[in-house]
Amino acid sequence: MNKNDVSRVIKSIGLVFGDIGTSPIYTVTVIFILLEKSLMNIMGIMSLIFWTMTILVTIEYAWLAMSLGTKGEGGEIVLKETLTPLLKSARKISFITLLTYVGISLVIGDGIITPAISILSAVEGIRLIPGFENLNQFIVIIISGIIAISLFSFQKKGVERVTSAFGPIMLLWFLTLTVSGIFSIFSYPEILKAINPWYAYKFLISNGFLSFIVLSEVILCATGGEALFADMGHLGKKPILQAWSIVFFALALCYFGQGAFLVHHPHSQNVLFEMFYSQFQYLYIPFLILSVMATIIASQAMISAIFSIVYQGINTRILPMFKVDYTSEELRAQIYIASVNWFLLLFVLIVMFHFQKSSNLAAAYGLAVTGSMTISGIMMSCIFYLKKSYFKFLIAIVVTLTDIAFLTANMFKIPHGGYWSIIIALIPFIIILIYTNGQKRLYSKLHPVPLDKFLIKFDDLYQNASKIEGTALFFIRDISRIPPYIFNTICSNHIIYIDNLLVSINILDEPFGINSFFKEDVTQGLRNFEIRAGYMEVIELEKILHQAGIQDKVIFYGMEEIMSDSLVWKIFTLIKKVTPSFVQFYSIPSRKLHGVVTRVNI
Repeated sequence: MNKNDVSRVIKSIGLVFGDIGTSPIYTVTVIFILLEKSLMNIMGIMSLIFWTMTILVTIEYAWLAMSLGTKGEGGEIVLKETLTPLLKSARKISFITLLTYVGISLVIGDGIITPAISILSAVEGIRLIPGFENLNQFIVIIISGIIAISLFSFQKKGVERVTSAFGPIMLLWFLTLTVSGIFSIFSYPEILKAINPWYAYKFLISNGFLSFIVLSEVILCATGGEALFADMGHLGKKPILQAWSIVFFALALCYFGQGAFLVHHPHSQNVLFEMFYSQFQYLYIPFLILSVMATIIASQAMISAIFSIVYQGINTRILPMFKVDYTSEELRAQIYIASVNWFLLLFVLIVMFHFQKSSNLAAAYGLAVTGSMTISGIMMSCIFYLKKSYFKFLIAIVVTLTDIAFLTANMFKIPHGGYWSIIIALIPFIIILIYTNGQKRLYSKLHPVPLDKFLIKFDDLYQNASKIEGTALFFIRDISRIPPYIFNTICSNHIIYIDNLLVSINILDEPFGINSFFKEDVTQGLRNFEIRAGYMEVIELEKILHQAGIQDKVIFYGMEEIMSDSLVWKIFTLIKKVTPSFVQFYSIPSRKLHGVVTRVNI
């Protein structure tokens, strides 16, 4: 492995594994709130944790999911784009599309709970410092809130300068977990027998319904595992897999170490922090600072992932065109979406103050993650079956059934705080449904003009009417259907230029690549220019037009004045009003713009 490969592996450790890497702070502690700390229970839980990480992270994401994707890209939208062309039924495509909407919404919901539980659990470790044993929980919440506010406020400035430090910090974090785990295992090496799945099976059989409820907490060890697949497009498959082999080793040793510690210290209340304090008392404060830094990095990775998902949603016309700022001149993938940022912060603070403790917040954690994992499992199973990869299909079915078991267990959390996951996820889900259906309804009500009918009028005007010097740009979706604003501008108002250019932006099923070209002239004085871009690409529209030699004098675009008595469509109208228009989203210079308003009743 050369220096560049090592660098990419370390970068992956910092940017991908923050969430799952901070799970040892609270997972074992939360599980044993429900359970007696007997030797048999400890062995069973350690076995369940080991095999949960193996099945749901290593097999589902590191192997099955990462074997998909044509150019090394990842994420739930990729599964949809891979599966949709394989389906022949419109009803099945609609169902998969709906599943994707649910999956995206659940991930956004998870993006709120992850920073809240991670930061709270790390700050609670202050109580082990001598003199701070009785620190008021309200103070812990205030400190956690200040950290969260600082983290989200920093987003607008961009994180490019500090991301280079994420890898080394997280590498130090995993090294610390490994060393602490090994030290503890020496006190009870028999804990390593928990690698045998028999202990997990025996625990599940012996504890009946209680063991099923415990699964809803065991899943905490795998939260963040989906990042292996979701971040593949940014960092590449190989370095993420190599990094996971290191991270999995570190996490397994840390969890087994916590199990060994519990055997000798069954009254422990905060297992990881008490384990480290008992081993390296004089290094505890640096360890606490490191844990807070690790949780901030985990939160940052989740925030960046949410920005990326929302941007993909905008490009694929699933979500409205929120205002996007680019925080790096070198890396266009570094983006900031203010409305999403403050939405996340608001709910992070709400759940912190509502649940008070990380152990209480665990009641809301897991439902969104297992829901997202189950959806991924269903879509992967369908893909492997339709591609006739039957061995992977059978493995995917087993994994999906495991996902469903964990999801069902998490359903019992709903009355105890899990409803927060549903409430939070419902917000983006409702926005997606209203926006996508509203756009379809709006487009149908605009009554676009067939190209042949438009050309009869255009050709007559171009030959007989006086023309304006220069080039006029018009934006269209489909050359065969001319938007009414173009028809009204040219044919009704007789505003016709010597050179009239129809520009279409088509988002591809693939995530990467931008290609632009002139198509064959539609007719004399009317040309067509097409831009094809992957759904993860940043489209610099003005730059593309200039590179093509287009010297536009004026740019016309359509604006809709929507009239409706329906509450749903009034919400759609509000969404359209508060989010940037097409021309604002693509940062087109205002001096050239002319908006043409069309009144529409929906």
